[in-house]
Amino acid sequence: MNAQEDARASRTAFLKAWQARAVFWCGAIAVGLVAVGFAEACDWAIQQHAKLIAAWPLAAPFITPFGFAAGVYLTRRFSPAAKGSGIPQAIAALDTADDALRSRLLSLRIAVSKIALTLLGLLSGASIGREGPTVHIGASIMDALGRFAHFPSESLRRGLVLAGGAAGLAAAFNTPIAGIVFAVEEMARSFEERTTGTLITAVVLAGVVATGLLGNYTYFGVADAHLLTWRAWIAVPLCGISGGLIGGLFARILIKGSGMLAPLSMRQAVLLAAGLGIVVAVLGLASGGTTYGSGYEQARGLLTGEVTPGLLFPILKWLATLASYLTGLPGGVFSPSLSTGAGIGAALAPLVPQTSLATMIVLGMVAYFTGVTQSPLTGAVIVMEMVDDHSLILPMLATCFVALGVSRLLCREPLYRALAQPFLQQVDRTAPGRLG
Repeated sequence: MNAQEDARASRTAFLKAWQARAVFWCGAIAVGLVAVGFAEACDWAIQQHAKLIAAWPLAAPFITPFGFAAGVYLTRRFSPAAKGSGIPQAIAALDTADDALRSRLLSLRIAVSKIALTLLGLLSGASIGREGPTVHIGASIMDALGRFAHFPSESLRRGLVLAGGAAGLAAAFNTPIAGIVFAVEEMARSFEERTTGTLITAVVLAGVVATGLLGNYTYFGVADAHLLTWRAWIAVPLCGISGGLIGGLFARILIKGSGMLAPLSMRQAVLLAAGLGIVVAVLGLASGGTTYGSGYEQARGLLTGEVTPGLLFPILKWLATLASYLTGLPGGVFSPSLSTGAGIGAALAPLVPQTSLATMIVLGMVAYFTGVTQSPLTGAVIVMEMVDDHSLILPMLATCFVALGVSRLLCREPLYRALAQPFLQQVDRTAPGRLG
């Protein structure tokens, strides 16, 4: 009888384990599907705004402030946790043991809100990206599945959030290795070996879905970038120092500005968003429309030689991204950072005639991205995968670590870690059991 009971218990445990795996695999596939649909919707929103502004250029000072104000009002009214990039929320959810706080930061409702409100921001002309929101969405989907499946282990629940965020980034950029590196370097900042299989499986499944639907594409196409002589290596410190300085300054102002504007945002969030919307609209008009949206077309155009947005583009894009993020609208800084970095590399190219323009653009992208995020490995791997060029990996890594050192002189704390702190402090301001 005992043997029969043991066998029955063993079968039950086996079935539950496979049920949990099935739920998890379905979640990873769902992240890939949602990421692809979200990407297509974001491209549509950017195109619609571009068509509208092309037809009525002077409509921008009305459309952008109104859209910003509406987006901030809806965010604060219906889904406060959907604000900003979403990566700080995912980091805070990983760092807290408070289940109620995690529920306030990650949920399917927040994921849906994130999608809708990011699209509204892009329709309004905000200089924001979809990759950070996709990380938030992926983490929310995985966390919801963990709750649905009643996973008992806290470490497994955290592993699901980590895997969901990594899968979201991998599917958003079609960069599976970068998804893993980002999760290790930025979201976790420490890696638990028992989550490795979960993480890699999520990235692979989400990546397979994205590739199956969109094809085996590279995000920015294929770049022909090389450092052919030792003299050309001057591009490494030049781009590293420039990108680290400008990116570190962006991160510092964003962190300090968010804190300084917090009291005003509490009282007059909609009015503040409208005012910053006017700034973004003016910058858009001054740039000929190149600062609107994620900046993907500008970065790709620079790499392929099809677009020349001008020497002022990186400065105007830098300002537009800063103003857009300070509103509190849902939206990330990944794509805008890459396009700003591409502009910086192009602007520096005449100083290094021994190096090709494509090489300077690639190094500018990784340098500025690292300067903003202080995640050098993610910066190098994500750009390497996006341009499908492995020949520059050593110069890219060198540039990233130069940029990291320079950025840390201006901004001591990594951007996303600093932005995650207000969410974690909610535990201190709220009595236990009163969140949610």
